[in-house]
Amino acid sequence: MSDDHLYLSLAEGHDDSDARWAFGTGFEDPLHGVDQSVPEGTNAAQLAAYCLALGDDTLVSAQRLAQWCTAAPELEEEVALANIGLDLLGQTRLLYARAGQVDGTGRGEDAYAYFRDADAFRNVRLAELPNGDFAFSITRLLVLSSWRLALFERLAVTTSDPVLAAIAAKGVKELAYHRQYAAEWVVRLGDGTEESQRRMRDALAAIVPYLDELFAETGELKAEVLAVLRQVTDAAGLVWPETAPVPGHGRDGDHTEHLAPLLTELQSVARAHPEATW
Repeated sequence: MSDDHLYLSLAEGHDDSDARWAFGTGFEDPLHGVDQSVPEGTNAAQLAAYCLALGDDTLVSAQRLAQWCTAAPELEEEVALANIGLDLLGQTRLLYARAGQVDGTGRGEDAYAYFRDADAFRNVRLAELPNGDFAFSITRLLVLSSWRLALFERLAVTTSDPVLAAIAAKGVKELAYHRQYAAEWVVRLGDGTEESQRRMRDALAAIVPYLDELFAETGELKAEVLAVLRQVTDAAGLVWPETAPVPGHGRDGDHTEHLAPLLTELQSVARAHPEATW
């Protein structure tokens, strides 16, 4: 399968005319006109916890992508990764704002992002692993964007909360581009030099053990997401590794040793000047 065919196949059914680059492209408020009251019969605590976990995924992912600034292999890729990170931060802000609306605390997005310790975060552990080389980071981006895209496509039409549905619908357009971008790089590297192939094999071997965690609560998505991932790796000439899952779940607060240092860096200015305004 050529790169062009791969791109067209993954892009099918997604209008990416306003999905590229930074969050807010088009400057439309995705929540304009949306009823923001908690729907009758909805468990507010569970809704808040779910929005918080989804926001933690993207906050941590965005911070890892930001670490590629000045370090990406080409300036164009540096800009692309930074803007994908901005997309994810935009999703984080909306999700944290929704959590604060419904959890009864009235907390704002900064309180969630900057004033919680690692054991209070509920992101999946794959997001918090160190960047490694470009092959690892781009493979992780493919996995997380494929999983999140499938999840958001369903949330956009099935969740009882209209706010979460609107956030998901907005995110679908962005995540479709993220997935396409990552898939093209995976194919390019996997079908490239002997060195790039080796790095891609190592990246897959390191990432696949963390996949089961993604489907602990979304098992119905597993076949769909794995089919996409195998389509890409097949096109890249990569063999899917057989590896044992890593035990534990970030959704339960069970994190790797890598999350706390990441948050220390992320939160340092806000914690040093907690009442500052900019």
